[in-house]
Amino acid sequence: MDKFSNEEVTTGYNDLKQVEVSIQSAQKMIGTATMSMSPQQLEEATNALNDAKAQLQSAKAHGTGVDEQFLQQCMQSIQTCEQQLTEAKR
Repeated sequence: MDKFSNEEVTTGYNDLKQVEVSIQSAQKMIGTATMSMSPQQLEEATNALNDAKAQLQSAKAHGTGVDEQFLQQCMQSIQTCEQQLTEAKR
């Protein structure tokens, strides 16, 4: 029987779960940053949001197990986060 490492296995579920986790992480960081208004935390929150966007684009590009409704919901969450950060930086 052939053996292969877990690193070689890619599923749509993993891609979508990673997007979800990245967005949740960015949301928490943005919440903390906007409450403290610390320039460093705002920058870190911006980086987390950019990472979440990159994860989303990667999941869209791979298209494996893509759930359009889920992706729309993710885009909405990212837009809300962007608005929140923009307001905090003003």
